[in-house]
Amino acid sequence: MIAMTTLKTQQCEACNADSPLISDQDRQELHRQVPGWMLVEEDGIEKLQRHFTFKNFVQALDFTHRVGDLAEQEGHHPAILTEYGKVTVTWWTHKIHGLHRNDFICAAKTDALV
Repeated sequence: MIAMTTLKTQQCEACNADSPLISDQDRQELHRQVPGWMLVEEDGIEKLQRHFTFKNFVQALDFTHRVGDLAEQEGHHPAILTEYGKVTVTWWTHKIHGLHRNDFICAAKTDALV
């Protein structure tokens, strides 16, 4: 089992349209390493999603910017919904229409931003 600190220190790898989706076994192992993240399905696509709460809009917006900076550094981009006191971050790999190891790496790195 790979420790969460190891997951946070990994870099995303470049994916292409024929990169494989994560296996069921790997999904279970990696999901345990990012507690608080939900596996959700939208339009038949499995994704990782988490809601973060803040005291106000300014704090939520600051966190949104930090997630955006992370996404640019990793070359992997989530859906981000910023509301008053709440940010919802959803990671999935667009090119393969589902989950890849990169999504769990970015989820762990997102957690480290809080």
